[in-house]
Amino acid sequence: MAGEYRARRRVAIVGGGITGLAAALRVRALAPEVVVTLFEAAGRLGGVLETEARDGFLFEGSADGFITNVPWGIAFCQRVGLGDALIATEASRRRALVVARGRLQAIPEGFLLMAPHDLGAVLRSPILSVMGRMRLAWEYRVPVRQETSDESVGAFAIRRLGREAYARLVQPLVGGIYTADPMQLSLAATLPQFIRMEREHGGLMRGARAVPGGEAAPGNASGARYGMFVSLRDGMGSLVDAAQRCLPPDAVRLNRRVTKLERVRARGPWRLFTGGGGAGEEFDGVIVSTPAPHAASLLKSEHPALMRALEGIAYAGAAVVSLCYRCNQIRHGLDAFGFVSPFVEKRAILAGSFLSQKYAGRAPAGQVLIRAFVGGATQPELVSRSDQELRAMAHGDLAELLGIVGEPVGQAVARWERRMPQYHVGHLARVAEIEQMAWELPGFGLAGNAYRGVGVPACIHSGEQAAERVVQQLARDGEAG
Repeated sequence: MAGEYRARRRVAIVGGGITGLAAALRVRALAPEVVVTLFEAAGRLGGVLETEARDGFLFEGSADGFITNVPWGIAFCQRVGLGDALIATEASRRRALVVARGRLQAIPEGFLLMAPHDLGAVLRSPILSVMGRMRLAWEYRVPVRQETSDESVGAFAIRRLGREAYARLVQPLVGGIYTADPMQLSLAATLPQFIRMEREHGGLMRGARAVPGGEAAPGNASGARYGMFVSLRDGMGSLVDAAQRCLPPDAVRLNRRVTKLERVRARGPWRLFTGGGGAGEEFDGVIVSTPAPHAASLLKSEHPALMRALEGIAYAGAAVVSLCYRCNQIRHGLDAFGFVSPFVEKRAILAGSFLSQKYAGRAPAGQVLIRAFVGGATQPELVSRSDQELRAMAHGDLAELLGIVGEPVGQAVARWERRMPQYHVGHLARVAEIEQMAWELPGFGLAGNAYRGVGVPACIHSGEQAAERVVQQLARDGEAG
C-alpha cells in the first residue's frame, strides 16, 4: 500500500523559467514515481532565457552565458545532454571598456569590480583624475570597518577606494551586472568576497596580493572574470529546449497562470487555482519559482506574513536592444567584450556587449552583433519607452562611442519590466526570514533569483534545492503514513 500511495504523489511547479525546469527535473530524478506538473503563464518555457536565430544572427533576450566558478550550471548542461555544446569566451578579447568623459577607455588591467590587482595600471589610466588616483592608492591605509552590520556596495567602495573610483569604475561595473543602484545594493548578498578581503587581509589591494589565484583573480582580464564564463553553441535558449525535452509532454501546461494556493487542511495537500477558474487541483507538494511579487500574491490568504516579506523584495526592469552592423560600418576595433557607462556620463544605455566578439557563431562573417542595455534601477522610466525609441537611443549612443556610420542592418528588442530582483541592504536577513516561514509550510518550496543569486547557475541550484526539500518531506510523510 505504501508504494501505491507514493505512486499517486503529485508535485506542482509554478513558473517555467530555468529555475522551475531545474526543480521539475530534480523531483523526477529523486522520485521517479512522483507525477510532476509544470505550470507556466506564458506560451513558452524559459522565462527571460530566450534565443532567436534570424538571418545568421543569434539574438539573446537576456543572459548570453553563465559563470563556472560554481558547478551547478555546467552539471545541469551535462544532465540535459548539452555537455558537448558548451563554448568558452574568445580568449584574445577578455577585457572591458568604460565610458570616460565621452570616450571609451580600457578598464585598467586587473581591476575586477572593486579589486585593483595592478595598482600601477590603475595609476597610469586616464579614467581617474590625479586626485582620484591618489585617493585610490590611499586604500592601503584605510582602516578595516569594525561594524558587522550590512553595508551597501557603494558605501564600501567609497570608503575604501574613494568617490571618484566608485563613480567611474565600481558603479558602472557592479550596476551593469545587477541592473542596480550600488548605493542600495547589499555587499553581503552580492559580493561577499570583498568583505573577506577586507577582514582577512586588511584591504582590497592587500587581499588581491595575498590571494593571486583566488576568486577575484584577474589573469589578464579587466572588468569581470570573463575567462570563467561559458555559453552554448546554439544560444542560451537551447538550454531551455533541452530541459523541456527531458520532461514528459503532458508534464507541461503552458498559458496556465496560477492565481492562488491554499492548503486543503493543516498537514494535507495543496489546492492550486489557475486563471481558468474551477474548483482547483490538488497536489501533495508545490514549488513556486516565479518572481517574488507573484509568489506573494499566491500566498495572500494562506500565509500573510510570508506574503509581506516577499513583497519587500524590490524589483527593477531592463530592456535589451540588439543591433546588427556590417564590420565596415564601425571605426572602433571592438577589441574587447563590451563596455559599461557610468551614471555620471548621463547616457541612455547602461552598457554595451559585443556579443559576436565574445562568443563564436553569433553573427555572419563580416557582421557584428552588439547588445545595449537600457533602464535598470537608475533609469527605470526608460524601460517603458517604445521599441522604436529604445532602438534610437541605443543606436545613438553606440554610433557616437564606436564611430558607427549608417543604420543597423538587423535589430531585436527584449523588454523585461520588473523582472530583476534588487538585493538591497538587509537582503540576507529578509531571505532568512522568508526561508524559515516557507520551510514551516508542509510540502512547499520557494525558488528563484529573488533569494540567493541572480545568475543562471544560482537559479538552477535554487530550483534543485527546493525540489530536494519537498521530496524529502513527502518521503517522511509517506513513511509516517
